[in-house]
Amino acid sequence: MPESEVSAPDGVAVEINGVEIVAQRGELLIDAAERAGTYIPRFCYHERMKPVGMCRMCLVEVDTGRGPALQPSCMIECTPGMKVDTESEITKKAQDGVLEFLLANHPLDCPVCDKGGECPLQDQTMAYGPGESRFVEEKRHKEKPIPISDLVLLDRERCILCDRCTRFASDVAGDPLIHFIHRGNNTEVNTFPDQPFASYFSGNTVQICPVGALTATTYRFKARPWDLETTESTCQTCSVGCRISIDSSRDEVQRFSGVDIDPVNWGWLCDKGRFGSQAINSPDRLGEPLMRQGSELEPTKWSSALSKAASLLQNATPQTIGVIGGARLTNEDQYAYAKLFKGVLGTDNVDAQLGDGLPASIVLGLPRATIDEVCEPKGTILLMGPDIKEELPVLFLRLRHAVVEDKAKIVEISARSTGVSSLAAVSLHPRPGETGELVRALFASADGNREVAGVDAETIARARALLAEQDLKVVVGRASVAERSDVVADAITEVRRARP
Repeated sequence: MPESEVSAPDGVAVEINGVEIVAQRGELLIDAAERAGTYIPRFCYHERMKPVGMCRMCLVEVDTGRGPALQPSCMIECTPGMKVDTESEITKKAQDGVLEFLLANHPLDCPVCDKGGECPLQDQTMAYGPGESRFVEEKRHKEKPIPISDLVLLDRERCILCDRCTRFASDVAGDPLIHFIHRGNNTEVNTFPDQPFASYFSGNTVQICPVGALTATTYRFKARPWDLETTESTCQTCSVGCRISIDSSRDEVQRFSGVDIDPVNWGWLCDKGRFGSQAINSPDRLGEPLMRQGSELEPTKWSSALSKAASLLQNATPQTIGVIGGARLTNEDQYAYAKLFKGVLGTDNVDAQLGDGLPASIVLGLPRATIDEVCEPKGTILLMGPDIKEELPVLFLRLRHAVVEDKAKIVEISARSTGVSSLAAVSLHPRPGETGELVRALFASADGNREVAGVDAETIARARALLAEQDLKVVVGRASVAERSDVVADAITEVRRARP
């Protein structure tokens, strides 16, 4: 453990399996134990969601001064003098019993389950389970799989009711489209009748499901975990830059999965980024050079295509060369081709924008801020630009968490209602083309209260009060390609003038 954590003044001393550790004040026992090297098995607990203590797999013996008792470690905060035993016979018996009940009706279809080989239920049954079942009754059977959307399939008989998918949908994404239905022995996870799981983030429930009850149509029966070669990379679907793992097999990309990196995506991905892996193997994707032969583009060799391109560039002047780069290339790729065309061929006609059209001088002159800085607790965010939920979905998740959990406040300026409008403390919808005038009024003296750009004076006054706070962060972009870029540039200039 780092020395800084051991000597932290707000730490508390906790004894785990006879070894004293220093936990952070308010830290959950399950997290403190793992940080100290003791893994406590779990199913329902997820570090990015609120604990609910439903699966009871994390039961351990805890003595807070009143004698040892079995308690769920995902629901208990560390307190001074706490003594914990994760290896006692009572703890082992409790975990053994939980697994035995979970397997009472769980199908033993690991050989054909997509989760087989990376399944926590499978692993923990081997490590903590009874080894054999005392149940001789026929297991429950249900129709499988049920397509709850075009991307997600549900095997109800595998579900262990851990509440992970439902909590993610309601608490993280704000799309409570999947939930528990029925009662008692008939309780199951499902969607509302005739209502698909139409969330922008449905693929995350597949990734966090611990037992393969939710699977992706794009990956089902495609590969086994031990056949996959995994490489960490960065999602290129938008500019958020989510960290992903690329799993490939047989020289083909099989799936993208989210990687938990604290400054960016917390392990979440939007469905566009997650299922964009299908475009790689699409038959419509350009996989070889094409050269025009008459009126048609015909496949050709790379050597022929490069020779033709070189001859055209050699016979052209810098003023007649124009370059349109891929907007989703990495920064390194963008730098390489810009260096080639600007440094070697001497042309400045280089562009790689994806519809924003904002002047580079303004964009590059803006102060930088990380996602963590924008989403800091109790901060104020001025959001001018596109629908974040549509254009930068994972940033929307971070903003939603900042508002719902960390009491941040959003002032939204957009010509129309967006996915963020329901989260905004104040949402202003100016007439198209008048955003700059509205921003100028927001940062002006409160003496001039009046309707501006179609926004009433009362709404402007409420927004002005929030924007007066010192910890203001600004997120800007072009809301629509139908709006002139100078409108956004004018608004940015007004913000910089008011809050340099």
